[in-house]
Amino acid sequence: MSTLENLVDIPSTPQFQALLSKDLKRISLIYFWTSWAEPCVQMNQVVEGLAKAYPALLALKAKAEEQADISDSFDINSVPTCLVIQGHALLARIEGGDAAQLKEAITKHLESNPSSTNSHPPSPPSSETEEQLEARMRDIMHQSAVVLFMKGEPNAPRCGFSRSAVALLREKDVTFTHFDILSDENVRQGLKKLNDWPTFPQFIVQGEFVGGLDVVKEMKDSGEFEAVFSA
Repeated sequence: MSTLENLVDIPSTPQFQALLSKDLKRISLIYFWTSWAEPCVQMNQVVEGLAKAYPALLALKAKAEEQADISDSFDINSVPTCLVIQGHALLARIEGGDAAQLKEAITKHLESNPSSTNSHPPSPPSSETEEQLEARMRDIMHQSAVVLFMKGEPNAPRCGFSRSAVALLREKDVTFTHFDILSDENVRQGLKKLNDWPTFPQFIVQGEFVGGLDVVKEMKDSGEFEAVFSA
């Protein structure tokens, strides 16, 4: 086990989200791996080496199969996959064991100005302005008392998080509408910025963002759920 403070094996989704949210200006590396994939053997050493070489880097290791919900939320389809992020912005995605490409991405973004807008990926081509997109997203957020932004449809969720979110709302007999974020990349990326939340699903009540799945689960466990969702 590594003794590096900036190299962390992720045991749970709440800790993962807490670490990412702690410093939104910090460059983070999320490394998805498995013990059986041969390319991961080399990448394990590469990631540890990067964490050792760059103390400012936060390196998070997630076993893709054990942390299936996290993998689903970032659309991980193969291992090894490395994501370089800053706050809620995806700076680079490296699939496969391309150590040179990963090192180049880490070096580039750590050496760039953290506050530079150039570190954010360009928006996809669109005739829709930021103001129009925000207005459209807010319209969707107000389409009913409870809106679930999810991957897929309630009867055919396309990730573990979304499946659990639908089950929770149905268990509590909450009437809700939904929006499939896989159908609209502008909305998908825009919501991350608007609600300052990097993953899906996202729960909206009376037009206001209340949290992701773990936050709402905590509301259920603490007894706050009914008060929030019946508002």
